[in-house]
Amino acid sequence: MNETVRETAEKIRRLQVQGARNVAIAAINAYQTLAESSQAKTRRAFIAELCEARTLLFAARETEPLMRNAVRWIITQVEDSDERNPIELIHLVTKCSQNFQRSLAASKERIAEIGAKRIRDGSTIFTHCHSSTVTHMFAKAKEEGKTFEVVCTETRPAFQGRITAKEMLGLGVKTTFIVESATRSFMHDVDLVFVGADAITSEGNIVNKIGTAAIALLAREARKPFYAVTELLKFDPATLYGEYEKIEERSRDEVWKEAPAELTVRNPAFDVTPRDLIHGLICEEGIVSPQSVAEVMHRVYPWVFE
Repeated sequence: MNETVRETAEKIRRLQVQGARNVAIAAINAYQTLAESSQAKTRRAFIAELCEARTLLFAARETEPLMRNAVRWIITQVEDSDERNPIELIHLVTKCSQNFQRSLAASKERIAEIGAKRIRDGSTIFTHCHSSTVTHMFAKAKEEGKTFEVVCTETRPAFQGRITAKEMLGLGVKTTFIVESATRSFMHDVDLVFVGADAITSEGNIVNKIGTAAIALLAREARKPFYAVTELLKFDPATLYGEYEKIEERSRDEVWKEAPAELTVRNPAFDVTPRDLIHGLICEEGIVSPQSVAEVMHRVYPWVFE
């Protein structure tokens, strides 16, 4: 197995690479490096290398459909091609990797443009964890000259909210940093809620950092619009055929390293926010209702279902 693939999988597993988009890009780059260093002499051997790498990367983090869709697309392009020469297949992987990354960059810009229109001058926005897509949308609104404030959670146990807070201060955005348990105390003072998503199910539910579902419930109680800001390719086609999106459970040491040995410590990394609590999905196709996401996916990315 290529060392770059092993290192990338380990970094993803250890949360050294965070955010669904960044995880997908890391996996794509690893695939490109794997292809370029391949010593395969036949088409079958080359595809076998790609499939072995896929298994390793998929196991690194269970809740990453964007990464899985990216890897599946690259392998599908290779399998569907008529090329037999491994050299030409290497070039194909490189081309596919570059095209996918360009598509991701374009979708990020489009999402930022659409989402920024929902930010009114003088508004206060609540967000949870860290999403590069959400913070890019904030940057776009700032670029448009809008003045707004952000309330963000610290996001235990890995404190990803600190990344968000630092980025907001870097943009010159007035930012309030709170613990998640203080959410209800602040929800009535905000205008709307934006969160990212790690996965979208066939029902239109979102899987995101643990605590998101509780925040959505509090937003409903306070009658504040709750939006998920996400690329459509975070849709998990397996959920269409009866599978549940897996919820990764991480090490107890992240929560309490010196905890008594006899103490049960649970550390789920994600939770599921039901579609009925989601005002809309802000994606590259516009703002779509969660109930229609499978239909939109069939129209825009039909290859996901193959």
